Amino acid sequence: MKQQLIGTLLLILIGCSSAQAYTERNLLQKKADEATVKAALVMNQKWVKYPTYHSRPSWDSLLGSQKAMLIAQGEKLLKYQWKLIPATAYLEYERSGERNIMQNPYEENRCALNTLMLAELAEGKGRFIDQLINGVYQGCEMTSWVLSAHLPRQASRRSLPDFREQIIDLGSGGYGSLMAWIHYFFAPTFDEVNPAIAVRMRHAIQERILDPFMNSSDAWWMAFNWKPGEIINNWNPWCNSNVLQCFLLMENDPGRLAKAVHRSMQSVDKFINFVKADGACEEGTSYWGHAAGKLYDYLQLLSDGTDGKISLFGEPMVRSMGEYISRSYVGNGWVVNFADASAKGGGDAPLIYRYGQAVGSNEMMQFAAYLVEEKKAYITLGNDAFRSLESIASYAQFARTTPRHASPDVTWYPETEFCYLKNNKGLFLAAKGGFNNESHNHNDVGTFSLYVNTVPMLIDAGVGTYTRKTFGSERYTIWTMQSNYHNLPLINGVPQRFGQEYKATQTTCNMRKMTFSTDIAGAYPEEAGVKSWVRAYALAGKQLTITDKFALNQTTEPTQVNFLTWGKVVLKSPGKLTIEAAGQQVELDYPTVFDATVEPIALDDPRLSTVWGKEIYRIVLKAKEQKSAGTYTFVIRN
Repeated sequence: MKQQLIGTLLLILIGCSSAQAYTERNLLQKKADEATVKAALVMNQKWVKYPTYHSRPSWDSLLGSQKAMLIAQGEKLLKYQWKLIPATAYLEYERSGERNIMQNPYEENRCALNTLMLAELAEGKGRFIDQLINGVYQGCEMTSWVLSAHLPRQASRRSLPDFREQIIDLGSGGYGSLMAWIHYFFAPTFDEVNPAIAVRMRHAIQERILDPFMNSSDAWWMAFNWKPGEIINNWNPWCNSNVLQCFLLMENDPGRLAKAVHRSMQSVDKFINFVKADGACEEGTSYWGHAAGKLYDYLQLLSDGTDGKISLFGEPMVRSMGEYISRSYVGNGWVVNFADASAKGGGDAPLIYRYGQAVGSNEMMQFAAYLVEEKKAYITLGNDAFRSLESIASYAQFARTTPRHASPDVTWYPETEFCYLKNNKGLFLAAKGGFNNESHNHNDVGTFSLYVNTVPMLIDAGVGTYTRKTFGSERYTIWTMQSNYHNLPLINGVPQRFGQEYKATQTTCNMRKMTFSTDIAGAYPEEAGVKSWVRAYALAGKQLTITDKFALNQTTEPTQVNFLTWGKVVLKSPGKLTIEAAGQQVELDYPTVFDATVEPIALDDPRLSTVWGKEIYRIVLKAKEQKSAGTYTFVIRN
């Protein structure tokens, strides 16, 4: 049956193997066992740092000039029509792979709930209470809070919610934690309207979050059944941070709370064990806020809930994970975008500030201020109650922080095999080794991006709008995932292949000489007939030199070397072309043994076109003759 094919869902995200070096650090469990957790817990929500709803002078003082903004945002929603999500919106995921038809109204409702909560906390006059009641009651009446794309994790393997089973995913966890905060602030006020409201909320959170977390160890993101070769990614800290909020806000029995908190610590330890000690986010910069950022959220909640007695903020690895986001920022909104990341971004500035504050990183705090220098500090809205409340609590300090983006000229992640080189001539190189089964993997071992005065010239296209295909068995039929649409060679007509065994070897960075090299032969399957292919990068002055030294076991087709750009390409003469983009220009000198052509790639996906425009270009250099060994040198000059 066609619908049953959804069993391949999330293949790349959760179901495939990895060459990841899992290390039994167990940092959280070394801090506290269950008895220690129980002794450290601050009970009955006394750990909450924000004023209670009726503490009007405290809210006025805390919000200051931001009070009017929050009220104004809430006023826009006084007549908001809560979105009903029909069964067919869920079914559409398995019918066509479309997920936004369900997710968009779902997220609108969550954002409306969060904004109305903040507006009522800001004003305190009860104007937004009825709309909050409308929103939470409709939320409780939903069969499930799980996103349609994740519902095939149910036993039914279908995308329609099954009332007989409740699972925890990114959506349900976020919905639950938002409802828990609304319950915390407004339960007594709701009781004045009708006591059934708060009781209904508590029942929904218990049924959909608290009970599933304690009663089952099978959820893949919990990683309790993890086996070597399996991926543990952003889902782990993301879900655990939401679960922890629900327990800290809803559970007042010390024994049950201690058991739940310690269980979450055991799960989050699995994620920390999985992440490489160098702190790089292999999922890409777009996922930093969901991976390292959600780990920070979890650790902050854990620290708050135990009065600082259980904390990992002094761990160097946790700091390195945070500083990855500032190191990966190129400038003017451009970021390094390996894996499923967009080339445009920078990150959630208030989150980056708080993370930096927690780990003592001036680099992160000043970078956060740099990101918002023109519009100044702001309060986070969106659908995440905890991040909104935390941005309020830290707003005044954030607003006083000196803006500055300063990172080393060389950033080398030796385990993840990411390398960033930059110089005072305006060049920034991002290159990688790694393997072809990283979380949110693209087949891109050995690829690079080059920026000139912050403008990307040789690019990684990124990823298109997510559909069922993105995380299913057809992922590598999508062109953005393929090595022949990255800055890499096509060897004997064969591209790189997906799998943990397809990896770089002999990856090195010479930080003094500003060089990076890696043998990418192992990223290609046997039919490519490649014995070795050492891709080396050297950055010096206004020049990047790329060297491909290779040896092949066979020659069946001429070698093809590809480069992607969004700029205007002019073929000047044999061995020479220029690229011009956003006021910057580079010259690419290539061996005359190659014939050069330029292929336009139309971008009809808004997730790509909003970054690059209507099309990008693949520069195809095809060798005129077959060679079994040799060296190709490419020089890019500014």
